[in-house]
Amino acid sequence: MSKNRRQPRGRHTTVRNVPLRTHWLLLTTLVVTLSAALLLQGYTQHMFDSTADGAPRAAIPAASVPAQITSGGPVIEGSAARTAKPAARTIALTFDDGPDPVWTPKILDILRRNDVHATFFTVGTRVAAHPDLARRIVADGHQIGLHTFTHTNLGTASAWRRDLELRESQLAIVGATGVTTPLLRPPYSSTSEALTDADWNAVVQAGQQGYLTVLTTQDSEDWRRPGVDSIITNATPKGTDGQILLMHDAGGDRSQTVAALEQLIPRLKATGFRFTTVSDAVALPAPVRPATTADHWQGLALITALRTSGWVLTVLSWLLWAAGAISVLRAVAVLVAARRHVRMRRKPWGRTITEPVSIIVPAYNESAGIEAAVRSLLASDHPVEIIVVDDGSTDGTADIVEALRLPGVRVVRQQNAGKPAALNTGIAAASCNLLVMVDGDTVFEPDAVRMIVQPFANRRVGAVSGNAKVVNRGGLLGRWQHIEYVVGFNLDRRLFDLAECMPTVPGAVGAFRREALLRVGGVSDTTLAEDTDLTMALCRDGWRVVYEERAKAWTEAPASLGALWKQRYRWCYGTLQAMWKHRGALVQRGQAGKLGRRGLLYLLMFQVLMPLLAPVVDIIAVYGLIFLDPVRIIGLWSAFLLVQVLMGVYAFRLDKERTGPLWSLPLQQFVYRQLMYLVVIQSVFTAIAGSRLRWQRMERYGSLQVPVTAVAPPATAVAPPGPALGRSWTEEPDAVPPTASGTGFHHGPAEDSWQPYQQQSGPVPEQRSFTEYR
Repeated sequence: MSKNRRQPRGRHTTVRNVPLRTHWLLLTTLVVTLSAALLLQGYTQHMFDSTADGAPRAAIPAASVPAQITSGGPVIEGSAARTAKPAARTIALTFDDGPDPVWTPKILDILRRNDVHATFFTVGTRVAAHPDLARRIVADGHQIGLHTFTHTNLGTASAWRRDLELRESQLAIVGATGVTTPLLRPPYSSTSEALTDADWNAVVQAGQQGYLTVLTTQDSEDWRRPGVDSIITNATPKGTDGQILLMHDAGGDRSQTVAALEQLIPRLKATGFRFTTVSDAVALPAPVRPATTADHWQGLALITALRTSGWVLTVLSWLLWAAGAISVLRAVAVLVAARRHVRMRRKPWGRTITEPVSIIVPAYNESAGIEAAVRSLLASDHPVEIIVVDDGSTDGTADIVEALRLPGVRVVRQQNAGKPAALNTGIAAASCNLLVMVDGDTVFEPDAVRMIVQPFANRRVGAVSGNAKVVNRGGLLGRWQHIEYVVGFNLDRRLFDLAECMPTVPGAVGAFRREALLRVGGVSDTTLAEDTDLTMALCRDGWRVVYEERAKAWTEAPASLGALWKQRYRWCYGTLQAMWKHRGALVQRGQAGKLGRRGLLYLLMFQVLMPLLAPVVDIIAVYGLIFLDPVRIIGLWSAFLLVQVLMGVYAFRLDKERTGPLWSLPLQQFVYRQLMYLVVIQSVFTAIAGSRLRWQRMERYGSLQVPVTAVAPPATAVAPPGPALGRSWTEEPDAVPPTASGTGFHHGPAEDSWQPYQQQSGPVPEQRSFTEYR
């Protein structure tokens, strides 16, 4: 054979021509960006200390505070240990904790009506949330100062936290107003005499960065909400000394502050007091100055980041609530459907199906399990013929089957052309009207064939899905896949059956009408999920596809994370291809419409969109553990897990499985679940990029064993058919099965005739399209 010969389409290979690396980079970028946004939101919102500034504090040593500070004025230059006092009969009116969208505008209106300027010590996060109010403060001629970024106690904060608080607060002001300010009022500060050692350290550090610390001399105590009269009394000076008066424009209901201010300003003006800003009160040169362009842009970036993170968190919160509600509804729907399906299956389909069945086994390098698979099929308690289509195996798969010399088993050899082509070859060689397709790594229960064909008593049924079970359940990975097969796949199939929108008959165990297959053109090779593609095509052609849980087959599952990734990547990508290929079902009527508006939308929601949201759920969970109430988060996670466990217990009972493996379900949330949603993410990115993924064959482990009941083949093996393709016939009890394992049958020139050929020495018959057989 020439080395340059072109490999057939649909070939088996583990090579992928998907040169995608940017999708992981993009995913990482999105996760990092989301994490950063949530970290920023968590820091600004949940590290925010809302305790009132004037609230009592525990006694703390103050031995290191210089005497000239404790006895000096309220404006302190920490780096030089100098202070300044306001002039006599001068009141520097100051407001803390704002801006607030409700109370700050009302206070600004009062100040404007009374021609009074004040100083507003703003919190950085509030400035970022309401930059328009910060701009109005400056535009109205008031001074603006820092009250830290998250209203944290600078005295108890670490040095790096103080730097962060001051820097980010300054950037917020710069981004909102375009000016910088050196005025700082530490939260929870009061008078100079109340400074502690920790407070003084914070004042000194701020002074080294160029900040002037502005304390108070008089507290209106409006934060207590003691009543308008009490606020006015507390804010009225007892003599003629100048004062720096503390009031609040945010941090709660400030209606009493607004009402008191309306009376306080005119009353004090009448007694000879003047109101001014802090800098004017202590005769400081104008402290607020225009910011540089670079600082202004940095400030705008910070504000944008803060507001975007808040918007992101809001959107995610709604999405998570919606996802949670949908998940609960899905759980209820699946459980109700499962119960109804059990009751429905107690009724017979109709007359008992006894006609023989052709079993097609596409095989590519299946030497590890092909003997067990064939012997189990031959042990069926239903008349069968078995056609093993060797798709160019290089490990002697066909030789193993032929060496068994089992009656009723034929081997058809072909060059490697892919599983769909192998299935089409088997369909063409089959002699019966009912066909069962089974993977070469699958072992059937003795009654599986009989059970899976009984639904064909209903003429509307075109295909039947069997119950695939994991045989290699050892280890966590095996248990997790076992749980997924029983809980995920089988519960969903019951729901799909009731809704008449079954999207997939698994390749491991499925039965079909020959007529239905011919009408849709056989098995297509245009997607990697040929079983899903074929099932959807049958639904769109008007056939009903049902689930028969009593038809049990045992299949090997991947035994390593790498093998599992390859298998699920192919499944998921192929499913996306099939969904896109059959998207027209969304607007069709009848059986096709049920597939489109029920099955496809269900797949889109729970196999595409929900897994795409799964990383967000994990990030939000970590966010909640750090910034929210960990007990509440753990409680919600436990409730979610409890629902899954209850569904698992019910599903295991329906399948008559022991519930022991369910102990590993909590661990599944930390490895297996992440692997599955990463598979979906990569598949979606691959599909969006338009790259083509090639077939990825799963490694076989030889864990399948011949059933005890399959020691000797039954006497119901089917002989090759007589004339007339597709004709219904029943074998007589005394029929003698063929004994020459090397003899097969293929189509001759006429559609109604069959001609023998020698498989071991003769060439493989030429592949013909299904349209030729219609």
